[in-house]
Amino acid sequence: MEISRDKIRNVAIIAHVDHGKTTLVDELLKQSGIFRENQAVQERVMDSNDIERERGITILSKNTAVNYGEYKINIIDTPGHADFGGEVERVLKMVNGVILVVDAFEGPMPQTKFVLKKALELALPVIVCVNKIDRPEARPDEVIDEVLELFMDLDASDEQLDSPFVFASAKAGVAILELTDEKKNMKPLFDTIIEHIPAPKGDPDKGTQMLISTIDYNEYVGRIGVGKVDNGSLKVNQEVVIVNAFEPDKCSKVKISKLYVFEGLRKVEVTEAGIGEIVAISGISDIHIGDTICSPEAPEAIPFQKITEPTIAMQFMVNDSPLAGQEGKYVTSRHLRDRLFRELNTDVSLRVEETDTTECFKVSGRGELHLSVLIENMRREGFEFAVSKAEVLYKTDENGKKLEPMERAYVDVPEEFAGTVIEKLSNRKGELCGMSQSSSGTSTRLEFLIPARGLIGYRGEFMTDTKGNGIMNTSFEGYGPYKGDINYRNLGSLIAFEGGEAVTYGLFNAQERGVLFIGAGAKVYSGMVVGQNPKAEDIEVNVCKKKQLTNTRSSSADDALRLTPPRILSLEQALEFIDRDELLEVTPKSLRIRKKILDPTLRKRAAFNAKSQAK
Repeated sequence: MEISRDKIRNVAIIAHVDHGKTTLVDELLKQSGIFRENQAVQERVMDSNDIERERGITILSKNTAVNYGEYKINIIDTPGHADFGGEVERVLKMVNGVILVVDAFEGPMPQTKFVLKKALELALPVIVCVNKIDRPEARPDEVIDEVLELFMDLDASDEQLDSPFVFASAKAGVAILELTDEKKNMKPLFDTIIEHIPAPKGDPDKGTQMLISTIDYNEYVGRIGVGKVDNGSLKVNQEVVIVNAFEPDKCSKVKISKLYVFEGLRKVEVTEAGIGEIVAISGISDIHIGDTICSPEAPEAIPFQKITEPTIAMQFMVNDSPLAGQEGKYVTSRHLRDRLFRELNTDVSLRVEETDTTECFKVSGRGELHLSVLIENMRREGFEFAVSKAEVLYKTDENGKKLEPMERAYVDVPEEFAGTVIEKLSNRKGELCGMSQSSSGTSTRLEFLIPARGLIGYRGEFMTDTKGNGIMNTSFEGYGPYKGDINYRNLGSLIAFEGGEAVTYGLFNAQERGVLFIGAGAKVYSGMVVGQNPKAEDIEVNVCKKKQLTNTRSSSADDALRLTPPRILSLEQALEFIDRDELLEVTPKSLRIRKKILDPTLRKRAAFNAKSQAK
């Protein structure tokens, strides 16, 4: 049954990370009657892949649809983390309005500003949803003022400044229009969407036009293009042409073999879809984000949102350590190349470049988290490879001056840790732009303008310095003049002297030199980093050294050696720890840090030559 377009509403839910977008979508789905009464529904049902569920963040934007009375509301849940901002930028072309979710305690945060700016640029109507009003420290009245200030800062039009406000507790499943109203259900939010989000525009008599905003992939049907029908209609077996605004020469004729619309969490097969419907198309192998599907009579491309450029890069290379190929399923450069280029099909913010050698690829993304999620996904799929330390991407201006990406960092910390954070970020070329007391009066909010490279490897240190009580949010500010050299790490590494298996006796002697990353029984090789030295220099230790046995026994000789438990690094911690002369070896089972040059003599010679050149 085809729904008339004036009964369709297409809306994206945008917000800062952890402000409750996915939980809000859960409740809209539940209260629209999508699930059976006795159906078991997990929390955050839209976060479908393993990493999203483990980390509690949304990484990929997802489509769903709910029926409310005679209306169909297509909802897109978007990521809130700045590293996945590319996902938000492109899906906004599919919708006719947005719901901006703001935490009733935290108020607008850096990513709130970023996503709102993108929505205002596209002149989309905004509904502001102040979420978590049931938090004990909630301050909804002040948050309204802060949101209106943000609208004014972003030069919103008069219509946008008149945006409706809805107060909600997504967790409790209630929404109200005034703080004094009785809390019953989500009906006020549904009604606000119907009233304030316009129906899709377009000409039903014009030729077909549909912009592909998302690519899904399925092993059985291959690539699936998702987008909104802007003009005309789409039918199964219809002959269409693919054109692209960025590639004018691209023009290929294809046939639509299958057409789906969204209903709840399912894709439902249909034979025809009209204006305003968000649809999925399968059966076209060469379809990409930014392509326009048109009727052959009038092949005209729809301009696509220019995605913000990457700011950070890592080298992905074939693993060549002495333990290579023992744990991974895909280990060759061909496997690595195919997998990285396949990622470009679905991730518009990523760049992959070939280097002078076939064994190494330069992968650029929006931030450390963006690239670490790719590494984690590849690792789970059975890939084995090595990655280098993240480096920022520089530019030069017309006068030949070097420019680097700058980040605006907002740090919320208890007062007693503010001094330490200011000192650490100042050493990393951060500039303190603002300092204010939080509304609760117990914490301090600091605002810094800092080079993106100054934040590389800092988050772990930040959590230690604030004893886990600090919150740091960043947003990309643009390119600024190069700020000079930064000393990333004041700590050295403990390096294995020889290969073999780590034994308790060797580890016991090594632990006096610093913090170990491995325990007894771990396989090691010469040049592998087994721990951290509290001083700035690297030290070689022999963790495979066994005790020499004699037939002379002392009274204390048989006392068991006590080892301090090793510090097991997560993927993010390992990526933060590695230095420029080190690599992280990633396999499905292990994470090992190693020196780029394993041979100690060659390593010292290279370090000496580097120092000589620096002078």
